[in-house]
Amino acid sequence: MAKTDPLFVKSKVREFIKGKECNTSSGVLDGDTLNKIIMDMLDKGVKRAKGNNRKTVKARDL
Repeated sequence: MAKTDPLFVKSKVREFIKGKECNTSSGVLDGDTLNKIIMDMLDKGVKRAKGNNRKTVKARDL
């Protein structure tokens, strides 16, 4: 997978994890892993919406 801009806000991810009383490694925020998980989830939502003859991805598609 080519390097893409993050689809998440790094500071918000760090803040969320810190709120759970844990630290965040740089690999979570700088790696492609979280971005890939998000893109995979969105791809599935798009596929489901198209399978239902819609162009709008809805929360239920995720």
